[in-house]
Amino acid sequence: MASSFLPQRADVWRGDALGLAPAAALPSGHALLDAELPGGGWPAAGLTELLQPSGVQGACHDWRLLLPALARLATQARGPVALVGGPEGLQPFAPALAAQGLPAARLLWVRPADDKALLWASEQAVRCADVPAVLAWLPRARADGLRRLHLAALDHGKPLFAFRPLAAQAESSPAPLRLRLESEGEGAMQVLVFKRRGPPMGRALALPSEAPALAALLALRRRAHPARPMDMPAAPAETRHELDRHDLDRSVAA
Repeated sequence: MASSFLPQRADVWRGDALGLAPAAALPSGHALLDAELPGGGWPAAGLTELLQPSGVQGACHDWRLLLPALARLATQARGPVALVGGPEGLQPFAPALAAQGLPAARLLWVRPADDKALLWASEQAVRCADVPAVLAWLPRARADGLRRLHLAALDHGKPLFAFRPLAAQAESSPAPLRLRLESEGEGAMQVLVFKRRGPPMGRALALPSEAPALAALLALRRRAHPARPMDMPAAPAETRHELDRHDLDRSVAA
C-alpha cells in the first residue's frame, strides 16, 4: 500500500521511518548518531549491542561513543556505573575518563573469571538499584543469556551496553539496537547501525574516535610512556570480583 494511504496518526508506526524508543531515550552526545537512533538517542532501558574489533584496536571506541551519555547519567544518580569484564590485558585509565566528566569514583569495575560469571555479574549489576547503567564485555555470550540480560534491563529500567566481537553480527540477538564500530584511518571510527526499529541504515557514519580533551591527554600519555599501548580510559587499577563500591573507592585513592 502506498504510504500516502496510511493514516497520519501519532500511534501508527510506518516501516519506512524510524520507530519510537520504548522508553525515554538518552542523547548520545553525537548529533549525527542521534539522528539515526530510534527516539533520538540510546534506549534508556534494555540491551544495546556494540560490535567492535578486539584488543587495543577497539578499546577506545566504546568509551568515545558512550562517555557523553554515561557522564550525564552519573550526574543524575548516586551509584556507580558498572563495568563488567573488559579487554584482556588492558587497564582503565582514570584521568582521561575524568576529563570527559566521569570521575573514577563513579565507576565500579568487576572482572569475573569465566563466561558464566560474566553473565551472572552483569545481571546482578543490572538489578542493583543504585547503578544507573551497565557496560559488559561479553565476547562469547549466547542468545539465551543475552535475552535474560535484556529482560532484566527492561524490568529495572536501565541501559545495558554489551560489547561483542565483529563476528557476532551473523549471530541472532534479542537486542533491539545493534551497532558495528570500526576504525577509519587515524582518529576516526565508522559507526554502522545494522539493526534498529526502522529502515536499514544506508551507510556508516564517520565519527571522531577521540574527543579534543581526551586526544590531548592521550598525546601527553603517549609521550610519557611511548612503549605502552593505549588502553581503556576508565577507572581503578585494582580488579574486583564482588560488587563492593568501598573497595573501588580505596583503589582509586591509592
